[in-house]
Amino acid sequence: MAAGVRKRARAGPPPRLAGLCGQWLRRAWQERRLLLLEPRYTLLVAACLCLAEVGITFWVIHRVAYTEIDWKAYMAEVEGVINGTYDYTQLQGDTGPLVYPAGFVYIFMGLYYVTGHGTDIRMAQHIFAVLYLATLLLVFLIYHQTCKVPPFVFFFMCCASYRVHSIFVLRLFNDPVAMALLFLSINLLLAQRWGWGCCCFRHPSLAVSVKMNVLLFAPGLLFLLLTQFGLRGALPKLGICAVLQVVLGLPFLLENPVGYLSRSFDLGRQFLFRWTVNWRFLPETLFLHRAFHLALLATHLTLLLLFVLCRWHRTGESILSLLKDPSKRKVPPQPLTANHILIVSTLFTSNFIGICFSRSLHYQFYVWYFHTLPYLLWATPARWLTHLLRLLVLGLIELSWNTYPSTSCSSAALHVCHAVILLQLWLGPQPFPKSTQHSKKAH
Repeated sequence: MAAGVRKRARAGPPPRLAGLCGQWLRRAWQERRLLLLEPRYTLLVAACLCLAEVGITFWVIHRVAYTEIDWKAYMAEVEGVINGTYDYTQLQGDTGPLVYPAGFVYIFMGLYYVTGHGTDIRMAQHIFAVLYLATLLLVFLIYHQTCKVPPFVFFFMCCASYRVHSIFVLRLFNDPVAMALLFLSINLLLAQRWGWGCCCFRHPSLAVSVKMNVLLFAPGLLFLLLTQFGLRGALPKLGICAVLQVVLGLPFLLENPVGYLSRSFDLGRQFLFRWTVNWRFLPETLFLHRAFHLALLATHLTLLLLFVLCRWHRTGESILSLLKDPSKRKVPPQPLTANHILIVSTLFTSNFIGICFSRSLHYQFYVWYFHTLPYLLWATPARWLTHLLRLLVLGLIELSWNTYPSTSCSSAALHVCHAVILLQLWLGPQPFPKSTQHSKKAH
């Protein structure tokens, strides 16, 4: 009998041990789930993804063939400046005349010297790989400060985009340089360094001096400046931008001011139909027609105005109140130091609206908004837009940008995805802090 008792007693520990192991496994699984779903783990996931990206970009550089598109043209254009030509109308490369502002010239002049007059392509690829990793870090810092996007989405933003890796390290376009400066400026704005942020960002600015697509963020930034400082407070910060652009372009302005301004800030430049990603389903005659361009511009401005009036400006006062000094308004503005979401939402939405109604999108333009898509889809989602639907939208956008040459179906799919994002931005919850709503009610 005693032996039987002893045998039963010995049989006890294994079930307890199994129970402890089961609890540990369940806890590990729960933590892993939280790691992928909780935005507070953004930096941890970001660190792991950046380490993985080091290997991925190294593999892409050494295993995938480099494709020459604009690099030689860039080098020929800056070589003309090095040789003493400051008249923009006389600067050109294999793909045509120089059409980028002065900041582009200085940055790619540095690359010209570092890469042996542009001949060391492998060195250039490694430099752009570093630029890609720096861009990722800047983007992750933005997402960490807003704390709105689940970390599992970053796997799709980093490792699943062939086109973005190609634009950075296989094509060496200038678009990534402008976007890196743009994300740097947003980080400065989130740190309340408005003067420095405007220097890197707003027109005229460093980012715009590389490529003008950064102007699509300008309406959002102007709204934020007026909200926080009023017209009188915003003017000095805009003045810093103007002075910076004049300084950058001074050698070219002194030589031929009309040529510099008309070439580097040509808003009416015509795009080739064969490179368009977003309007392939249209007849080429309509794509090139001026009335179509004006209709897109009118729609762009109308939608921006609707977002300003109905989504961004929520104090109940007239929109003209933004011109007043903040201390003289009926409803004082909420300090943006505590509302990173408002800053990022306004800027990213402003840019996205411009993307939706662009006259044409070429393949390298994907980086203009690629890193903002997770935020636009997850930060303020409408209830009907589930995780699966949002991932489907991301996948269709990626597929559209990877279809070469573009087709009517790929262009139409891209517009459908853009429409879904616009609709959820309009219908989703407000990105304003509760304190703003409370102050409005109290008033």
